[in-house]
Amino acid sequence: MPLTILVADDDFATRLSINDYLEILGYSVIAAENGKEALGLVEEFQPHLIVTDITMPEMDGYEFVRRVRTRPAFRLLPVIFLTERTSTEERIRGYQMGCDNFLAKPFELSELGVVIRSLLDRYALIAQASSRSPEPAMMPKEAPSRVKDKGELDVLTQNSENGDRQSPDPNSPTLTQREREVLDLLTEGLSNIQIGSRLHLSPRTIEKHVSSLFRKTLSNNRAELVRFAMEHHLIGN
Repeated sequence: MPLTILVADDDFATRLSINDYLEILGYSVIAAENGKEALGLVEEFQPHLIVTDITMPEMDGYEFVRRVRTRPAFRLLPVIFLTERTSTEERIRGYQMGCDNFLAKPFELSELGVVIRSLLDRYALIAQASSRSPEPAMMPKEAPSRVKDKGELDVLTQNSENGDRQSPDPNSPTLTQREREVLDLLTEGLSNIQIGSRLHLSPRTIEKHVSSLFRKTLSNNRAELVRFAMEHHLIGN
């Protein structure tokens, strides 16, 4: 399945040229002519990356990205600003809003393609972090966990009989079985749509589970969530 990129720009020619170029590179592209329309597309399609102009009618790029960042599920979403505003103050404001990179207009499509690939690769590494973690030390067997009401499982699970599983951190939060399933797939780098497809749940339901994981682990984004899960042995068991 191709990665989805959202392009927001009020200039039709710019949207069209970016759309055609990115599709040639193999991406799936959705486009909007202002921030308000783009915000609705983020909710609907949950793209893997956003390319947005700053100066747009109805809702500019700053406000658009600010609203995107208020949603826990999108706090780690890579964002590239396209702009004619190149002053230090404007760049600072953009980074404060949560953008990852600036490209000044006019720009080369080839440069945009390289920046997009770089950001996507960087965030993909987060999903691979668990495979680079050191082998967990052996821990003594513990008493079996008790099953809580409504299918909620105590995170302190019983080690396997051969003792080859890492004991979860006793200070880690209690997760439901469904939250653990979502967490496992999230660490593989899957989007909410892909996780929902695997678990036969709607993206909105997955978003609620992800938000719950953020709340329980006191994480602000997926990178922090994955790091927390690794440090507390919630994944890779």
